[in-house]
Amino acid sequence: MEQRVLGRTGRPVSVIGLGTWQLGADWGVVLEDDALAVLDAAADAGVTFFDTADVYGDGRSEQLIGRFLKGRRDDALMVATKLGRRLPQLPENYTLANFREWTDRSRRNLGVERLDLVQLHCPPTAVYSDDEVFDALDTLVAEGSIAAYGVSVETCEEALTAIARPGVASVQIILNPFRLKPLDRVLPAAEKAGVGIIARVPLASGLLSGKYTKETLFGSDDHRTYNRDGSAFDQGETFSGIDFETGVEAADEFARLAPPGASSAQTALRWIVQQPGVSTVIPGARTPEQARANAETMAMSPLPEQTLQAVRDLYDRRLRAQVHSRW
Repeated sequence: MEQRVLGRTGRPVSVIGLGTWQLGADWGVVLEDDALAVLDAAADAGVTFFDTADVYGDGRSEQLIGRFLKGRRDDALMVATKLGRRLPQLPENYTLANFREWTDRSRRNLGVERLDLVQLHCPPTAVYSDDEVFDALDTLVAEGSIAAYGVSVETCEEALTAIARPGVASVQIILNPFRLKPLDRVLPAAEKAGVGIIARVPLASGLLSGKYTKETLFGSDDHRTYNRDGSAFDQGETFSGIDFETGVEAADEFARLAPPGASSAQTALRWIVQQPGVSTVIPGARTPEQARANAETMAMSPLPEQTLQAVRDLYDRRLRAQVHSRW
């Protein structure tokens, strides 16, 4: 597995990581033994970067990773978690006292003394311009409870504001063949500043797996059912903000770009890791087979320029009008 340095953390991570939202909640039920099997399969396939959050299943995802880490003490693994959504999303709640409480809870859940990377979890836009917030994060680094901090953002403008801050090690942002706006300014700015880019929602909530039809139904506890209109959290987190029917049609067209022997999902992941400035991409997986297939993406040859241009053409024709101005 190819390794890349994750921005200002200075640490190498696998270019294919693992996102673990689905092991906590909001994607249907995943049993504990199945979740641990996914984590083991990913690590065995060369994944060294795992992303979670303190609110995924109210800490369940962190706790599962903590159990997994106990059996992997000799592996050079990096776990990134997030904070900031345990209280209402109000700027006044982003305080040192709350940060201490939340990071202490995450350290207990993960069974570690120091958190590798803590990310603000898509806070209100005003938080990115609040010096006291970043002073508080600097304090946590100085105290040794966290090794580094970054941000997870909703918009490109938020990303650019964060990149300009000297203590921000990484920016997590939605980037996939259906969300190209970060290519315009965010990735070049991050690369110039030495800030890592963590690409999330890489398969557009599964659309880019190419397995869905317009008749596909999801469980009532799955955000792909209850958040299509953005009523639970930012709409862009579900299907990358694209309406489902349009997304299925675009995914069918994207699937035809896959090289022989590669799946649509692998093609999407390969496209992401070819974008200059990307440090790692964090697809989720609900089964060991999915985790292994994601890791096998790096056995693919780079996509040719013709395919890269075809992705841009598809985005411009079908998707740009829905998402480019919003995020």
